[in-house]
Amino acid sequence: MKSAHEKIKFMLGRKIGMTQILVDQKIVPVTVVEAGPLTVTQVKTKEKDGYQGVQFGFGTKKHLNKAQIGHLKDLSKFAYMKEVALEDDQTLEGLEEVVVGKILDVSIFQNNDLVKVSGVSKGKGFQGVVKRHGFHGSDKTHGTKDRWRAPGSIGSTDAQHVFKGRKMAGRMGTDRISVKNLKIVKVEPEENLIYIKGAIPGTKDRLVYILGSNLAK
Repeated sequence: MKSAHEKIKFMLGRKIGMTQILVDQKIVPVTVVEAGPLTVTQVKTKEKDGYQGVQFGFGTKKHLNKAQIGHLKDLSKFAYMKEVALEDDQTLEGLEEVVVGKILDVSIFQNNDLVKVSGVSKGKGFQGVVKRHGFHGSDKTHGTKDRWRAPGSIGSTDAQHVFKGRKMAGRMGTDRISVKNLKIVKVEPEENLIYIKGAIPGTKDRLVYILGSNLAK
Protein backbone atom coordinates (compact mmCIF):
# COMPACT_ATOMS: atom_id res chain seq x y z
CA MET A 1 0.00 0.00 0.00
CA LYS A 2 1.28 3.47 -0.82
CA SER A 3 1.42 6.57 1.37
CA ALA A 4 -1.03 6.34 4.24
CA HIS A 5 -2.01 9.99 3.67
CA GLU A 6 -3.55 9.21 0.31
CA LYS A 7 -7.28 8.84 0.04
CA ILE A 8 -8.54 5.40 -0.93
CA LYS A 9 -10.91 4.86 -3.84
CA PHE A 10 -13.12 1.81 -3.38
CA MET A 11 -16.28 0.68 -5.15
CA LEU A 12 -18.44 -2.41 -5.58
CA GLY A 13 -20.18 -3.05 -8.85
CA ARG A 14 -22.11 -5.47 -11.02
CA LYS A 15 -20.67 -6.46 -14.38
CA ILE A 16 -23.17 -5.62 -17.12
CA GLY A 17 -21.20 -6.71 -20.19
CA MET A 18 -18.81 -5.57 -22.90
CA THR A 19 -19.26 -3.06 -25.70
CA GLN A 20 -17.19 -0.47 -27.55
CA ILE A 21 -17.24 3.31 -27.46
CA LEU A 22 -15.61 6.06 -29.48
CA VAL A 23 -12.80 7.91 -27.67
CA ASP A 24 -10.74 10.54 -29.52
CA GLN A 25 -11.87 9.13 -32.88
CA LYS A 26 -10.77 5.62 -31.86
CA ILE A 27 -12.95 2.62 -31.06
CA VAL A 28 -12.13 1.33 -27.57
CA PRO A 29 -13.39 -2.02 -26.18
CA VAL A 30 -14.81 -1.51 -22.70
CA THR A 31 -16.56 -3.41 -19.93
CA VAL A 32 -19.59 -1.65 -18.47
CA VAL A 33 -19.98 -1.89 -14.70
CA GLU A 34 -22.95 -0.69 -12.68
CA ALA A 35 -21.02 0.56 -9.65
CA GLY A 36 -22.62 1.75 -6.43
CA PRO A 37 -24.06 3.66 -4.85
CA LEU A 38 -22.63 2.21 -1.64
CA THR A 39 -24.08 2.85 1.80
CA VAL A 40 -21.97 2.76 4.95
CA THR A 41 -23.44 -0.01 7.12
CA GLN A 42 -20.78 -0.21 9.82
CA VAL A 43 -17.70 1.70 10.95
CA LYS A 44 -15.06 -0.46 12.62
CA THR A 45 -12.55 0.94 15.12
CA LYS A 46 -9.38 -0.36 16.73
CA GLU A 47 -10.84 0.00 20.21
CA LYS A 48 -13.88 -2.19 19.48
CA ASP A 49 -12.86 -4.41 16.55
CA GLY A 50 -9.05 -4.47 16.70
CA TYR A 51 -8.66 -2.66 13.38
CA GLN A 52 -10.31 0.20 11.57
CA GLY A 53 -12.38 -0.16 8.45
CA VAL A 54 -15.66 0.64 6.77
CA GLN A 55 -18.35 -1.83 5.76
CA PHE A 56 -20.55 -1.02 2.77
CA GLY A 57 -23.87 -2.34 1.52
CA PHE A 58 -24.59 -2.70 -2.20
CA GLY A 59 -27.56 -3.87 -4.26
CA THR A 60 -30.90 -5.06 -2.92
CA LYS A 61 -32.71 -8.34 -2.33
CA LYS A 62 -36.14 -9.30 -1.05
CA HIS A 63 -35.37 -11.21 2.11
CA LEU A 64 -32.81 -10.97 4.94
CA ASN A 65 -32.19 -13.32 7.82
CA LYS A 66 -32.67 -12.14 11.42
CA ALA A 67 -28.98 -11.42 11.95
CA GLN A 68 -28.86 -9.19 8.86
CA ILE A 69 -32.07 -7.39 9.85
CA GLY A 70 -30.63 -6.66 13.29
CA HIS A 71 -27.34 -5.50 11.82
CA LEU A 72 -28.83 -3.20 9.16
CA LYS A 73 -31.74 -1.89 11.29
CA ASP A 74 -33.47 0.84 9.26
CA LEU A 75 -31.14 0.65 6.26
CA SER A 76 -32.04 -1.01 2.96
CA LYS A 77 -32.08 -4.78 2.30
CA PHE A 78 -28.61 -5.05 0.80
CA ALA A 79 -27.67 -8.00 -1.38
CA TYR A 80 -23.95 -7.63 -0.59
CA MET A 81 -22.02 -6.30 2.38
CA LYS A 82 -18.26 -5.88 1.99
CA GLU A 83 -15.66 -3.89 3.86
CA VAL A 84 -12.37 -2.16 3.27
CA ALA A 85 -9.68 -1.98 5.97
CA LEU A 86 -7.91 1.32 6.60
CA GLU A 87 -4.50 2.21 7.99
CA ASP A 88 -4.16 4.81 10.75
CA ASP A 89 -4.05 7.90 8.55
CA GLN A 90 -6.06 6.67 5.60
CA THR A 91 -9.43 8.06 4.57
CA LEU A 92 -11.93 7.17 1.87
CA GLU A 93 -12.29 9.34 -1.21
CA GLY A 94 -15.76 10.89 -1.39
CA LEU A 95 -16.56 10.55 2.32
CA GLU A 96 -15.66 13.58 4.40
CA GLU A 97 -17.46 12.09 7.40
CA VAL A 98 -17.70 8.32 7.75
CA VAL A 99 -20.93 7.51 9.59
CA VAL A 100 -23.56 4.81 9.11
CA GLY A 101 -25.94 5.78 6.34
CA LYS A 102 -23.49 7.87 4.31
CA ILE A 103 -23.59 7.33 0.53
CA LEU A 104 -20.59 6.76 -1.77
CA ASP A 105 -21.00 6.90 -5.55
CA VAL A 106 -18.93 6.56 -8.73
CA SER A 107 -18.04 10.25 -8.82
CA ILE A 108 -14.93 9.36 -6.81
CA PHE A 109 -13.44 8.04 -10.07
CA GLN A 110 -12.39 10.10 -13.07
CA ASN A 111 -11.45 9.39 -16.66
CA ASN A 112 -7.98 7.82 -17.10
CA ASP A 113 -7.82 6.61 -13.49
CA LEU A 114 -5.95 3.31 -13.12
CA VAL A 115 -7.74 0.68 -11.07
CA LYS A 116 -7.46 -2.93 -9.97
CA VAL A 117 -10.57 -5.01 -10.64
CA SER A 118 -11.20 -8.28 -8.77
CA GLY A 119 -13.92 -10.84 -9.35
CA VAL A 120 -14.74 -14.54 -9.69
CA SER A 121 -13.89 -15.99 -13.10
CA LYS A 122 -16.29 -17.96 -15.27
CA GLY A 123 -16.88 -21.56 -14.21
CA LYS A 124 -15.99 -24.14 -16.87
CA GLY A 125 -16.90 -27.33 -15.02
CA PHE A 126 -14.82 -30.52 -14.98
CA GLN A 127 -12.13 -30.35 -17.66
CA GLY A 128 -9.28 -32.56 -18.82
CA VAL A 129 -5.59 -31.74 -18.67
CA VAL A 130 -5.40 -30.44 -22.26
CA LYS A 131 -7.89 -27.63 -21.66
CA ARG A 132 -7.17 -27.10 -17.96
CA HIS A 133 -3.36 -27.10 -18.03
CA GLY A 134 -2.49 -26.82 -21.74
CA PHE A 135 -1.05 -30.33 -22.14
CA HIS A 136 0.07 -31.16 -25.67
CA GLY A 137 -1.55 -34.59 -25.80
CA SER A 138 -0.25 -37.79 -27.39
CA ASP A 139 0.62 -38.33 -31.05
CA LYS A 140 -2.13 -39.94 -33.13
CA THR A 141 0.29 -42.58 -34.46
CA HIS A 142 1.85 -45.97 -33.63
CA GLY A 143 -1.33 -47.59 -32.41
CA THR A 144 -2.46 -44.76 -30.13
CA LYS A 145 -6.21 -45.04 -29.75
CA ASP A 146 -8.61 -43.00 -27.55
CA ARG A 147 -5.67 -41.70 -25.49
CA TRP A 148 -4.83 -38.49 -27.36
CA ARG A 149 -5.93 -36.20 -24.52
CA ALA A 150 -4.91 -38.42 -21.60
CA PRO A 151 -2.51 -37.08 -18.89
CA GLY A 152 -0.07 -39.99 -19.09
CA SER A 153 1.80 -41.22 -16.03
CA ILE A 154 0.74 -39.48 -12.80
CA GLY A 155 3.04 -41.13 -10.25
CA SER A 156 6.44 -42.66 -9.67
CA THR A 157 7.41 -46.27 -9.06
CA ASP A 158 9.14 -45.66 -5.75
CA ALA A 159 6.79 -43.40 -3.77
CA GLN A 160 3.72 -45.35 -4.89
CA HIS A 161 1.35 -42.41 -4.54
CA VAL A 162 0.42 -39.28 -6.45
CA PHE A 163 2.30 -36.23 -5.19
CA LYS A 164 0.36 -33.17 -4.09
CA GLY A 165 0.16 -30.52 -6.80
CA ARG A 166 0.22 -32.93 -9.73
CA LYS A 167 -1.54 -31.39 -12.73
CA MET A 168 -4.60 -33.49 -13.40
CA ALA A 169 -8.16 -33.19 -14.67
CA GLY A 170 -10.58 -31.38 -12.38
CA ARG A 171 -12.77 -28.35 -11.80
CA MET A 172 -11.76 -25.34 -13.87
CA GLY A 173 -12.71 -21.71 -13.33
CA THR A 174 -14.64 -19.97 -10.50
CA ASP A 175 -11.36 -18.61 -9.13
CA ARG A 176 -10.83 -15.16 -7.67
CA ILE A 177 -8.95 -13.16 -10.29
CA SER A 178 -7.48 -9.66 -10.06
CA VAL A 179 -6.40 -7.52 -13.00
CA LYS A 180 -4.24 -4.46 -12.31
CA ASN A 181 -3.74 -1.18 -14.14
CA LEU A 182 -7.03 -1.13 -16.02
CA LYS A 183 -7.96 2.33 -17.27
CA ILE A 184 -11.30 4.00 -16.67
CA VAL A 185 -12.46 5.41 -19.99
CA LYS A 186 -15.73 7.00 -18.96
CA VAL A 187 -17.78 7.65 -15.81
CA GLU A 188 -21.52 8.35 -15.75
CA PRO A 189 -22.51 9.32 -12.17
CA GLU A 190 -26.15 9.89 -13.15
CA GLU A 191 -26.48 6.26 -14.28
CA ASN A 192 -23.95 4.80 -11.76
CA LEU A 193 -21.91 3.41 -14.65
CA ILE A 194 -18.16 3.00 -15.12
CA TYR A 195 -16.61 2.09 -18.48
CA ILE A 196 -13.34 0.18 -17.99
CA LYS A 197 -11.00 -0.46 -20.90
CA GLY A 198 -10.62 -4.13 -21.77
CA ALA A 199 -12.06 -7.24 -20.13
CA ILE A 200 -12.57 -7.94 -16.44
CA PRO A 201 -13.09 -11.26 -14.61
CA GLY A 202 -16.50 -12.86 -14.23
CA THR A 203 -19.78 -13.44 -15.95
CA LYS A 204 -22.62 -11.01 -16.52
CA ASP A 205 -24.20 -9.76 -13.25
CA ARG A 206 -21.21 -10.98 -11.24
CA LEU A 207 -20.03 -8.82 -8.31
CA VAL A 208 -16.69 -7.05 -8.89
CA TYR A 209 -14.40 -5.00 -6.66
CA ILE A 210 -12.89 -1.80 -8.04
CA LEU A 211 -9.88 -0.43 -6.16
CA GLY A 212 -8.00 2.78 -6.85
CA SER A 213 -4.33 2.51 -7.75
CA ASN A 214 -3.31 3.62 -4.25
CA LEU A 215 -4.95 0.49 -2.82
CA ALA A 216 -3.97 -1.90 -5.61
CA LYS A 217 -1.16 -3.92 -4.00
